[in-house]
Amino acid sequence: MRLALLENMISLLYPEVCAACGNVLFRQENTICTKCHYLLPKTGYENQVDNPLAQIFFGRVAFHAVTACFFFSKKGKIQHLVHELKYKKNREAGYFLGREMGKILVESPLFNDVDFAIPTPLHPKRQHQRGYNQSEILAQGINQVMHRKISTTHLLRAVNTATQTKKSREERYENMKNTFVLKNATELEGKHVLLVDDVITTGATLEACGKILLEVPNIKVSVAAAACAG
Repeated sequence: MRLALLENMISLLYPEVCAACGNVLFRQENTICTKCHYLLPKTGYENQVDNPLAQIFFGRVAFHAVTACFFFSKKGKIQHLVHELKYKKNREAGYFLGREMGKILVESPLFNDVDFAIPTPLHPKRQHQRGYNQSEILAQGINQVMHRKISTTHLLRAVNTATQTKKSREERYENMKNTFVLKNATELEGKHVLLVDDVITTGATLEACGKILLEVPNIKVSVAAAACAG
């Protein structure tokens, strides 16, 4: 009785708010409100082999399939969720996005046979500064739905590159060259690997990751991001 009273007092003083719109959550709501959940802008790309995101990589890297699950727009719901994850240490926002990604991917014949999820790696120094890798949080959310292995030991970021902001696609790709290394590659032979990222912009980082992974014999590499520009 006292515990319930204490919890009610805490909720009154420090109410949980929606990570997408900032409104106070009702007791049965978690992370985001019901309205925002209903209005999340899904892309539908997960069942389209030649969707606009996949076309970014045509002729550059032979991904099996590419998708982003939601559209990202300035001041939109997905932007708020990604911002909460990356800059406000709101891991629950990331787990929520990952679970929503998992629900979408598990229903797609292009993605439902994935063996490994590999988060796009951060350099250890940057990960230490942030406290976690946001792509790994997304992968953990995906795993709660799809129950696939998560690997953070096969693909590693060996170089702490300069910021990609304001760079063109070609400049970003040059910035990414020789950035990643692959360990224990034989464990990935014949597997379907899912590269997980938060937002796809130019795709240069994913391209660099994909090229080194595709050196593994008989591997199949797909990409899933939480968001892309609408």
